[in-house]
Amino acid sequence: MRLITLAAWTAFCVSPVLAHDGHGGLVEHDKNTSTAGAVPAKGRLWLPGDHHIHSEFSADYEPNPASPQTAPTPLLGKDGRYSIARNAEMARRFGLGWMVSTDHGGPNHSKLNYEQAWPEVDKARAAVPEMLIFYGMEFDTPAGDHSSLIIPFTGDERAQLRAIESGFSKRDPWPVDKAWDSEGRMIDALKLMRDQKVPPVLIANHPSRSATAPFAWGLYTPAEFRNWNDTAPMISVGMEGAPGHQAAAINTDGSIDATGARGGYRNAPTLGGFDQMTAQLGGFWDSILGEGRRWWITATSDSHSHWRDGGSDFWPGEYSKTYVHARREHRDVLDGVRNGRMFVTTGDLISELDVTVTALGGRKTANMGGAILVKTGDDVAIVMRLRDPSGANHGGYMPEVARVDLIIGDVTGPVTDRSADVNPSTRVEKRFAASDWTRSGEVLTMRHTLRNVQDPFYVRVRGTNTSQIEPTADAKGENPWEDLWFYSNPIFVKLARP
Repeated sequence: MRLITLAAWTAFCVSPVLAHDGHGGLVEHDKNTSTAGAVPAKGRLWLPGDHHIHSEFSADYEPNPASPQTAPTPLLGKDGRYSIARNAEMARRFGLGWMVSTDHGGPNHSKLNYEQAWPEVDKARAAVPEMLIFYGMEFDTPAGDHSSLIIPFTGDERAQLRAIESGFSKRDPWPVDKAWDSEGRMIDALKLMRDQKVPPVLIANHPSRSATAPFAWGLYTPAEFRNWNDTAPMISVGMEGAPGHQAAAINTDGSIDATGARGGYRNAPTLGGFDQMTAQLGGFWDSILGEGRRWWITATSDSHSHWRDGGSDFWPGEYSKTYVHARREHRDVLDGVRNGRMFVTTGDLISELDVTVTALGGRKTANMGGAILVKTGDDVAIVMRLRDPSGANHGGYMPEVARVDLIIGDVTGPVTDRSADVNPSTRVEKRFAASDWTRSGEVLTMRHTLRNVQDPFYVRVRGTNTSQIEPTADAKGENPWEDLWFYSNPIFVKLARP
């Protein structure tokens, strides 16, 4: 595998920004600009979406006891309940502009996807033309849990996904082949994806759901994510910050189930609805950002079955949203996901978030997912602007932003311990309350200046409707509508060599 070297870290402070050009290549951008993507920024707006949605093609399987060598029969509509078109209709109803159909696999599921699911994607696109629908799957990750695989919109998605699923999804072969469930095979899968004409994007799903206790990592580990990102840094770009199944504590009549755990996280509970790999200040996410890695977070529904139908899920967009700064086209949305032009929110706490970093006296500005080059000793201005919608959300609540936190962490280069999951330098630089921001209608604006910058760092922002200083562990039976958070993706500040 390809590891980060000391020379690569030394170059971080002045390295150019690279991004896929949308046709399989890489292009270089001005390292100071806010649009570190393949497409000009003109016409971009915040488009909400969801990259983790199951349909009837997430099947259960019925074994054939009379012929054990015969693959089990897929039973459609038993795990994921709804058609792809139905998911798209509900995503539109709850305000989304893009979605990914991501059915998990099973024995010979690549054949099912190719022959049956793909035509339904085409039908859904025709039925709900306002929705940008991506074809993908919840990849059964070798030596890991699940991950969202997003296939670029090229017209060749059907064959591209089949090449990946049939060759590497650990549940696809029958009889079961345990040799497929190894990290080496996952690295080979990433190399195949990296070499495809138009590479996909891979997001690790519910990273701590399999943990045996808080910070006792399960199927996913920090070292594993570093290995993925080293192998394919423009494909393996992040993880679900807020997992789905957030309605697990809501009964079919709308009452609260005292035994329900948000996200299905029973051994390592979510923190304010977010995975501990994201929500712990100075934890894993800050550790990997402190290396200078581009590692983004998202929020999804993981919709299988709605809570009113006896499931544990919200409809796509009903509770969680991933906002991408993009034009209304598949190519630019995927470019935004790949390059971190995203923020996430639950319960529609906010609907816009712009964070900009500027060296005072300079004209260049960096936004989420971007980087800016400044001189040692410069003063750096940070401006945060968000929209706090005045109406009720889809739960009938009218949440208000109570506090916004500006978080800073040092970028110190590659770690020697690949299992590292802490960044001691991470701190809340400033907590903003109502007395600290200016309001114009629904728009809140906050400003802060960092003086005499001496070292590389990153900036990220979070906010909540609660009074919690740090997000606390979610108790079973918690009402998800009362505990809402939003998170930005980071901006990196690099230093020019003297």
